[in-house]
Amino acid sequence: MKDLLDYIARSLVDTPDAVQIKERVGRFTVTYELSVAPDETGKVIGRSGRVAKAIRDLMGVAAARQNKRVHIDIE
Repeated sequence: MKDLLDYIARSLVDTPDAVQIKERVGRFTVTYELSVAPDETGKVIGRSGRVAKAIRDLMGVAAARQNKRVHIDIE
């Protein structure tokens, strides 16, 4: 799942080298902390959070296949 999030985030921003993902794994949940360059945060969040919601939806489907829940924090 981390690879999927990495691929999506790097595709959205202009400086893919600035993308960093921290992963915290619990028993039933996985939390990802996604950080990008400060001036490109808006590209990952989108208008009214539409892009962020789409990313969370895709990651939720990937997590459901592994019988887990996923949380994504965008910084």
